Amino acid sequence: MKEEVVQILKKALAKKDVKLSNEEIEKFIEVPKSFDLGDFAFPCFFLASKLRDSPDQIATELRKEIGNAPLEFEDIQAVGPYLNFFIDRKALARSTLKEIFQRKDNYGKTNLGKNESVVIEYSSPNIAKPFGIGHLRSTIIGNSLSKIYEATGYKPIRINYLGDWGTQFGKLIYGFNEFGSQAKLNKDPIGHLYEIYVKVNSNEKYEEPSREWFKKLEDEDPDAIRLWKTFHELSLSAFQEIYKELGITFDVYQGESMYNKNMNNVLKELVDKKLIKKSDGALIVDLKKYNLGVSIIQKSDGTSLYATRDLAAAIDRQTKYKAKEMIYEVGQEQKLHFQQVFKILELMGYSWAKDCKHVYHGLYLDKSGKKFSTRKGKTVFMKEILDETKEFARVEIKKRLPKLSKKELEKRSLAVAIAAIFYGDLKNTRTNDIIFDIERFVSFEGDTGPYLLYSYARASSIIKKSKIKKVTNTLTSLETKETELVIKLSKFNEAILSAKENLNPAIIANYAYQLSQLFNEFYHECPVIGSKQEQFRISLVEAFRQVIKNALALLGINTIEEM
Repeated sequence: MKEEVVQILKKALAKKDVKLSNEEIEKFIEVPKSFDLGDFAFPCFFLASKLRDSPDQIATELRKEIGNAPLEFEDIQAVGPYLNFFIDRKALARSTLKEIFQRKDNYGKTNLGKNESVVIEYSSPNIAKPFGIGHLRSTIIGNSLSKIYEATGYKPIRINYLGDWGTQFGKLIYGFNEFGSQAKLNKDPIGHLYEIYVKVNSNEKYEEPSREWFKKLEDEDPDAIRLWKTFHELSLSAFQEIYKELGITFDVYQGESMYNKNMNNVLKELVDKKLIKKSDGALIVDLKKYNLGVSIIQKSDGTSLYATRDLAAAIDRQTKYKAKEMIYEVGQEQKLHFQQVFKILELMGYSWAKDCKHVYHGLYLDKSGKKFSTRKGKTVFMKEILDETKEFARVEIKKRLPKLSKKELEKRSLAVAIAAIFYGDLKNTRTNDIIFDIERFVSFEGDTGPYLLYSYARASSIIKKSKIKKVTNTLTSLETKETELVIKLSKFNEAILSAKENLNPAIIANYAYQLSQLFNEFYHECPVIGSKQEQFRISLVEAFRQVIKNALALLGINTIEEM
C-alpha cells in the first residue's frame, strides 16, 4: 500500500510544482505508532521553505489537491503538519488473503531482478581443516542472501570458494611426509590432518621445508599434487556431510587452486597496464594514494597470494556469468583485502568492479564477550556445535512429548537445532558481533528460532482442530488484533525488498518474529474454534501459517507441523 500512497502524494505535489521522485517521497513516509493516526503519515515540515508556507497549511492544501480518497483508503486527513492515510482495512484483508492463497509459496516474491545473474560467494572453509565455527556465519548469512535474491527475481550463482591453496598446503604435505600415518588418515582424515597442521605450526624449523613443498606444489610436482588431491577429496566429502545436515546447497564448488594457472595471465595484464612495482623482490600494486596501502601480488620466491587468485577468480566469474553483482560474504577482517582487490580491478579497466561487494559480518563472542574461537585452547568445530544444539533441543522436546518415537525425536531436534542456530545469528544485523549462546538460542520462548517454529506448529494445530477446511477472504468485521495481523501479512514483500536492498537478512528475521508475536496476540484475544468468525479466522490462521513458512524459508529454516 505504500506504493499507492507515494503515487497519490506525487500527483498532489506536482500540482504545487514540487517534483520529487518516488524514492524521495518514500523516505519521508512514516508509520504512526497508533492506528488512530492512520496507517501511513506524510510530514510536511521539509516543504515549508520551498512553498513558503506553514507545514500545517501545506498539509491542508495537499489534502485539497488529492480530492476524493481512492478506493483503497477509508480516509485521508490533514492533521496539523501531517497527512494521515487510513487504509480500507476490510478491503486490505480481502485482497491480502486472496493473494496469499493464490500465490502460496510464491507470496512476497517479485521479478525485480528479471532473472539476471548474481554471484554469491560464501562459506568457503579451508581444505584439510575441520569445518570450524569461524565459517558458520558466512554459511548462514550467504545462504539466506542467496534465497532473498532469488525471491526478488535474480538468479543467484552460489559459489563455495574453498581455501585449497597456499603455504599451509606446503606445511601439510611436509608434515604428512614427516610424521603422518596412512592408517590414521583413512580412519579420521580431517582429524589427522588437523593434528599434523597444529604440529607443523608448533616449531619454526618446519617453516623453510614447508615453503619448499608449496613451491613444488605450484610447480606441479607429482608427489605434491597426489597428496594435495587426497587431502582435497577427503575434506570436501566431510564438508558436504555437514552441508547436507544443515540443508545448505551450492551451485559451484571452486577452489583457489583452479586459479593458480590463471595467475600468470593476471600478472601479465598488471604489467602491461603498468600497475606492478617491485619491492624487496616481491611484486606489488601500490594503492597508498587511495589510502589502501600496498597489495602484494607475488612473493619474492615466486609463489602467489590470495589477492592474485581473487583477481583471477573475479575476472573468470564475470566472463562466465555476466553477473549483475558479485557478492563476497566474508568476515570483516578481510575488509582491506577486498577493498584492494576491487580497486585493482577498477584500475585494470573493468567497469563491473563497481558491482563487486564485500558483504562482511562481525564475530561470534562467548558469554563473557570474548572471541568465540576456542574452547579450552581447542578450535570449536561445527559438528560439535550442531551435536550440542541438537542435544539441548532433544531435552526440551522430550519434556513436552516424552512418548515421542526416537526417529521422530531426532527429526524434530535437528529442525529445532538448525532453527535455533540460524535464527540466533540472522536476527542480528550481520555487521555486528554477536553472543553465541546455545542455551538461549534453543529456548522455546522469546526472540528465538524455536519460538517461531512453535508459532507455526500452533497454527497447524488450530487448523487440524477446526471442522472448516476451506479458506476464504470473506468477512463482516475486523477486531484490532485481526487488523494488526492483516497489515503485517501485507508487508511481507516490503520486508523482502528491504532485506535485499540492505543486504541484511535480519530484516526478514525481525519481520518473522514480529509476525509471530502478532499471531500469538491474535490467538489469545480472538477465539478461533467455535467463534462466529471461525471461517474468516481459520483463513487468517492459514494465511499466517503460509507467510511465516515463506519467511523462515528465506532464512534457511524448514517448518515442522508439530513441536
